Amino acid sequence: MTHRAASTFVRFATSILAGTLCTGAMAATPSSPAGWVNPLVGSRNGGNTFPGATLPFGMLQWSPENTKGKHDRTAAPGGYQYDATRIRGFSLTHLSGTGCAGASGDIPFMPVTIPVTASPATDATDARYASGFSHTGERAVPGDYRVRLANGVSVELAASLRAGIAQFAFPADKPANLLLRVADSEVGSSDASVRIDRATRSVSGSVTSGNFCGYLSKTDRRSYYTLYFVARFDQPFKSTGTWHDAAVHRDGTSAHGGSGYGDDGFPPAGRGSGAWVGFAPGSDVHVRVGVSYVSTANARANLDAEIPSTATLSEVRARARRAWNRALGKIAVEGGTPDQRSTFYTALYHALLQPTTFSDGNGEYRGFDQKIHRVAARQRVQYANFSGWDVYRSQLQLVTWLMPAVGSDVAQSLYNQAQQNHGEWDRWTHDSGGTHVMAGDPAVPALAGIYAFGGHGFDLRGAYASLKHAALVPTAHDLSNEGCNVECVGQRPSLDQWLKLHYIAAKSNAWGGAGETLEDATADFALSQLAAAAGDRAGERRFLTRAGYWRNLFNPDATAHGGYIQDRNADGTWPAFTPSTGDGFVEGSAAQYLWMVPFDVHGLFDLLGGRAKATRRLDDFFHDAHGHWALTKAGPLHAELDNEPSIGTPWLYDYAGQPWKTQKAVRIVLDTLWKNAPDGIPGNDDLGEMSSWYVWAALGMYPAIPGRAELLIGSPLFPRAVIHRAGGDVTIETPGASRANLYVQSLMLDGRPHDKPWLPDSFAQHGGSLHFVLGIRPDTHWGSDPADTPPSFPPPGPN
Repeated sequence: MTHRAASTFVRFATSILAGTLCTGAMAATPSSPAGWVNPLVGSRNGGNTFPGATLPFGMLQWSPENTKGKHDRTAAPGGYQYDATRIRGFSLTHLSGTGCAGASGDIPFMPVTIPVTASPATDATDARYASGFSHTGERAVPGDYRVRLANGVSVELAASLRAGIAQFAFPADKPANLLLRVADSEVGSSDASVRIDRATRSVSGSVTSGNFCGYLSKTDRRSYYTLYFVARFDQPFKSTGTWHDAAVHRDGTSAHGGSGYGDDGFPPAGRGSGAWVGFAPGSDVHVRVGVSYVSTANARANLDAEIPSTATLSEVRARARRAWNRALGKIAVEGGTPDQRSTFYTALYHALLQPTTFSDGNGEYRGFDQKIHRVAARQRVQYANFSGWDVYRSQLQLVTWLMPAVGSDVAQSLYNQAQQNHGEWDRWTHDSGGTHVMAGDPAVPALAGIYAFGGHGFDLRGAYASLKHAALVPTAHDLSNEGCNVECVGQRPSLDQWLKLHYIAAKSNAWGGAGETLEDATADFALSQLAAAAGDRAGERRFLTRAGYWRNLFNPDATAHGGYIQDRNADGTWPAFTPSTGDGFVEGSAAQYLWMVPFDVHGLFDLLGGRAKATRRLDDFFHDAHGHWALTKAGPLHAELDNEPSIGTPWLYDYAGQPWKTQKAVRIVLDTLWKNAPDGIPGNDDLGEMSSWYVWAALGMYPAIPGRAELLIGSPLFPRAVIHRAGGDVTIETPGASRANLYVQSLMLDGRPHDKPWLPDSFAQHGGSLHFVLGIRPDTHWGSDPADTPPSFPPPGPN
């Protein structure tokens, strides 16, 4: 080992021992918000997060790609699974918390200490060019990832917004080669290219990919984005080489070819291209990489602007730390246990990873029409990666509440995408393409939620006009069954039925009739709120009326024990039904979807026979036959608080006049399903949606009504929290908050008694102060007056 490489390893080992370990254990109490974050939370048990280096909403996420021994499958959709202790590369892009088989994972860099004699494309089991690692040799903190590989290479990664810097310290007694596996995106590629320039010590290239959930349907088995990169090294290349499929070209300097997607939506074995550059044994190699979705020239410009040749790894790491402290410092919490603070700031961290920056430093970005556009007017950044069905519920509200300019740009980004997509708003967008994944028309509640929480810097009237047209005029895609179930191509699947029948029937061009009906009702309610904001009073009344169509699927005689929302045939008859059925619903059952009318809870309770009967059914929903909590994995008749359809249900007790049950149920979820450990997220984090739920719940409030800013009240987790906002700070004082001391006895809002279990929209919009008094026993009087329950918004006229 050379002196330089040896000193690098000593520094690396020291940083591992002194830093935050994978369990989140800390050598000392952190002095800043970023110090509490444990990026490895959610990397096991289906959270599907990634631990690598990135910035808030960063374009680049430099993170490891793990392997379980199948090169055509990533270990987990985020690229990393805690239990898979072999790494096959460090990719430049990742999505956090997705399902399906993964996405992005573009341009993996992999240091190897063996000669490259066989094509990496043929390493089908990742036996030759992957390396083991141990979590004791791993360190992950915001903007900074480090790992010691079993092959002897020490890897350190740091990120800026659109660029990254890495250090690969090779051992002295082995070959030192760095693979650039340009075709090896997580779910394959249709094209890839790479070019080595020995004179400038640089490598550049691109990959064209997409294929999100493509294994489920041919509809998404296609490419829709190209990522360009430029990598500049500080060491001369001792050797070079390339490969294409099985062919290896020693001394090669260029290669071309994607892996393809195969007949089953997975990249076939033995396909793809890439390159390697070799260095002297024992080299301590630094590389700076810039990326762009527009061009190689823009990737180079992004790199020069953000990480110039004079920048060091420690400087980039420190800038990333400061960026994360600014973002995470929007919420300052005091008290609680170390694990509670770590879980809280890690959840906030995950909620601020996406959407991701998609425009370059010069404002250019590639649109859904695959043409080059430039941000204009008030927009600063074009964002991408929007899992609408997930994030409309609480993540975009949180982002906008803390950073209204970001929320505004997200809204404008979605409108831009629709304008470039023949006026159609896609429900799950990935880079510069729509994937149609999931159900409903989530762009409507997303934009309405952004506007309600202070994101006003986008073209409201233009966006509203586009969404209104999409809600009134069926398109060919709306009438098509292409992609169904999971990837139905229409923005409003079977809109013709919605307009004629006033519900989506059991047989339709949607994933499920009843679930789609509930999603469309939510979308129309949110559209009524956008109409009001845009000054369209007739539109407000029209869409509020349509929001009441969910009642057409409420069957009061569904079971002997009470009514349910269920599938309905187009002729008005009811098919056979049981509350445990998933027929007609998306990732849930009839029992779980019964409660998904967040804008008209009182109307739902009335149909269930009143508050008392509704409350008894909620009690049964949250408890098993033995009276034990049934919050997840308890079967289709009970709550599933690891997925979106159920996450609003604990807050419904506020409507029932029994807010102490909301306080208890939410706290049980916080204390049992979330933790500071790799398996600390109960399900897919879904681009930060589930983490945003935790943040809201820990603050003791929740934005339950899509498109509005009223907040339902729970029980704060911390004795003090301050939310720093440009529109006015929010201060939450809860002396004595603890695991047992959780029941609200009284509440002061801006110094005045407040007996309602909800806060008006003015609080979220303009800030204020809350002072809770908590106790160890429920106060069954506070918040129980029927006149004090949260608002509902029934359709106008007789119900």
